[in-house]
Amino acid sequence: MKKAVAYLQPFLEAEKRAGAPASQARILLATVKGDVHDIGKNIVGVVLQCNGYEVIDLGVMVPADRILKAAKEHGARIVGLSGLITPSLDEMAHVARELEREGFTVPLLIGGATTSPVHTAVKIAPAYGPPVVHVLDASRAVGVVSGLLGAGAAGVAEANRKKQALLVLEHEKRSAKPLLPLAAARARKMRLDWPAADIPVPSFTGVRALHDVPLAELVPFIDWSPFFHAWELRGRYPRILEDPVVGEKAKELFADARALLSRIVKDRLLTARGVYGFFPAHADGDDIRLFSDAARARPLATLHTLRQQMEKPEGQPLEALADFVAPKESGRLDFLGAFAVTAGIGVDALCHAFEKEHDDYSSILVKALADRLAEAFAELLHQRARADWGYGRNESLTAEDLLRERYRGIRPAPGYPACPDHTEKRTLFSLLDVEMNAGISLTENFAMTPASSVSGFYFSHPDAHYFGVGRLSRDQVEDYAARKGWTLAEAERWLAPNLGYEPEAAPTVRIDSAVTR
Repeated sequence: MKKAVAYLQPFLEAEKRAGAPASQARILLATVKGDVHDIGKNIVGVVLQCNGYEVIDLGVMVPADRILKAAKEHGARIVGLSGLITPSLDEMAHVARELEREGFTVPLLIGGATTSPVHTAVKIAPAYGPPVVHVLDASRAVGVVSGLLGAGAAGVAEANRKKQALLVLEHEKRSAKPLLPLAAARARKMRLDWPAADIPVPSFTGVRALHDVPLAELVPFIDWSPFFHAWELRGRYPRILEDPVVGEKAKELFADARALLSRIVKDRLLTARGVYGFFPAHADGDDIRLFSDAARARPLATLHTLRQQMEKPEGQPLEALADFVAPKESGRLDFLGAFAVTAGIGVDALCHAFEKEHDDYSSILVKALADRLAEAFAELLHQRARADWGYGRNESLTAEDLLRERYRGIRPAPGYPACPDHTEKRTLFSLLDVEMNAGISLTENFAMTPASSVSGFYFSHPDAHYFGVGRLSRDQVEDYAARKGWTLAEAERWLAPNLGYEPEAAPTVRIDSAVTR
């Protein structure tokens, strides 16, 4: 791939400057409004270009009107949408509705980490008449595009329609499984022995900022397996290097990555910043109240958690993250931590420099490495936080132990299965003054920028663990909306991927206005 990009890219650029027709159709790609992640999209674009297609890449955070305008101006034969965070799913459906309203007839491709064939079939395809196809990864992109534009396009579209009809039926069967009422779910909450619980006291409360953290300190904490997955080489590091199928490619990619990483570290081409803190806390039902003082007389913020409602075998609790914090009635003083880190400061400038040299390969490598450094920073900082909290001071963990999270405590992030509401990042960012202390900001859909950033909360209880909230019934969504001060429509929009029912009517409030409330 590296050689192909290095050889073809200058000619592709020259062809555009000369106004010569592309050898095949034009494909328009965009990361949707509110989202900043584009590694997968960029790989798809390069693969398509190397196969003779002309790719118009609009970049990240692209609103629907700009996508439609560009598709018309460039005569795009296919439009491809990408996104990572769950609010992007709603934005993709919005773009599909706009394409339909404007009378477009081109196929629509859907891709990104949070997308799926089921969601595409259930939520996006019904909004747009022409084929809407989920693309699992870059390796499938050329086959999908050639099929949709080739002589057998009608057959490909019909096969896709039939497949999606089956997915819709399967989804309806799963959604028909009843959920417990919220009151019954809360009655089955996790019951921890709070009078006997070991509740450590952090060495400080409040916020600490970390400026210009040496990148060399992060490198030992890198988990390389996801790096290979980003390039669609499946397997666990280091075994993937000896894989009989992808081992040679993995070794070549790894050598290139290590060489570029050494240069980034040596020349300080990227900057890592972070912030973390601890706050007195207690649980109040499914909410977690945070305070600025140990007496808990000065309220600071409230975190809102969601509870599982699916039926489970007898004896298994229905969990919410609030269960892992001492409830107010226990009389115990507990604490909650929070953090935000980035290794993405400088990524845009470095990528731009590579792209000016027509080196898309190195540009994508930079973004993939920055993501790994950000995750490594989160691991390093969690280790420091456990020590600051007291219970991690005597840890003796190997690199494998860290990768497998064989330590006490968890760090769930807003937008992930245990805490699916991305808007809780607003509270986290306010608590830590993240933009000032770490240089990270939020888009209107609560994606973090720089993209190579990680944030979340620290829970210290020995029984704290990760879980998925799953489907939610209307009674919990109504309850959550009341707790958050939202309308039901706003709650349904932000929790759309988790809804266990169909909203009565399409929400009239756009995401943009929900954020400004």
